[in-house]
Amino acid sequence: MCKMAGKFFLLLLLLAVVLLHAGIGVEASLDHSIVGYAPEDLNSEEQLLNLFESWLHKHEKSYESVLEMHHRFTIFKDNLRYINSHNMQQKTSYWLGLNNLADLTYEEFKARYFGIVPPRVKRLPRTENFKYANVHAPPSFDWRAKGAVTPVKNQEQCGES
Repeated sequence: MCKMAGKFFLLLLLLAVVLLHAGIGVEASLDHSIVGYAPEDLNSEEQLLNLFESWLHKHEKSYESVLEMHHRFTIFKDNLRYINSHNMQQKTSYWLGLNNLADLTYEEFKARYFGIVPPRVKRLPRTENFKYANVHAPPSFDWRAKGAVTPVKNQEQCGES
């Protein structure tokens, strides 16, 4: 086991040196697409490390130190196991994948992306009749098919420059 840990650490160190030498920045990536994985990728540390390396490359991520990289790799593995567990469920209306946030804990994600909730505004009752009161709309309508809305986008920190 110690021999395996030594090899893993050397691989991680080599990866860190390559990435740091390449000068790839953590926030450089604007690509939010999902890196695919196969359930077999969870079978060994080596396969997980290969997947992590491909994910790092895809999202142009690098870290300050080997210690930080090891920490992020651990989080990445935990998130991948959660993703795989969810995707293996038979009754689900959505699937999960490895996007550019796969190296964040839930707490880090909340701190970075959940904003302040504005207070609820009390609405005054309307005094006039509703203009479309007698219009009958279909029970379902897909605005995407009409070209009225765009595909979902990751807004990152909305309003931040």
